[in-house]
Amino acid sequence: MYWIAFGDVHESTDVLDSIPGLAGAEGVIITGDLTNVGTREVADRVLGRISAMNPRILAQPGNMDTEAVQSYLKERDIDIHLRVREIAPDLGLMGVGLSSPTPFGTPGEVEESVLGKWLEETYLQAKTFKQLIVAIHEPPYGTRLDMLGNGQHVGSRLVRDFIERVQPAAVVTGHIHESVGCDHIGRTPVFNPGMLAGGRYVRLEYRECLLTATLMSV
Repeated sequence: MYWIAFGDVHESTDVLDSIPGLAGAEGVIITGDLTNVGTREVADRVLGRISAMNPRILAQPGNMDTEAVQSYLKERDIDIHLRVREIAPDLGLMGVGLSSPTPFGTPGEVEESVLGKWLEETYLQAKTFKQLIVAIHEPPYGTRLDMLGNGQHVGSRLVRDFIERVQPAAVVTGHIHESVGCDHIGRTPVFNPGMLAGGRYVRLEYRECLLTATLMSV
């Protein structure tokens, strides 16, 4: 079985038709930024487009998603923000969305200390799983995944600390569009597929209780 994970949709879904195996996946994991400060109606249209390809969606808000979008995800019972869901035997999916403060004053921002607190509290729900996928909208600091075009690292140190200590089976992030790639923190592969419009996504395969994750491109 496998899942397709991506984020930073920003209301652009044209590339969905080009993702191999999207319809046959066990589910679609969205790490944040469905909209561009959009309404629940905008989120509904975006999710409708994804649902037409695969209705088994799990999603969380990013910093560009309003409280209305956050509430809509909860109403549809597809929200993974601050939740852990069992997606296969012994395999959990944990989500922490939004981001620490940016220069742009986007609606889904919290202090970095809050992100750190959320990670610790949400992880308490995940300890029963033998393997854990973590979807975090903000990437860890000091990696290939959190660099601006000028080379400055802008990710979260607390996200990095969490990954270093917990060592999940895989982590999928986003937020920093120009820092597409894969890196490792200890044994954990960490991915930033960038904007969905760029055609990259993460394929997570689970066979014989072993999880593998690969950054793919259409």
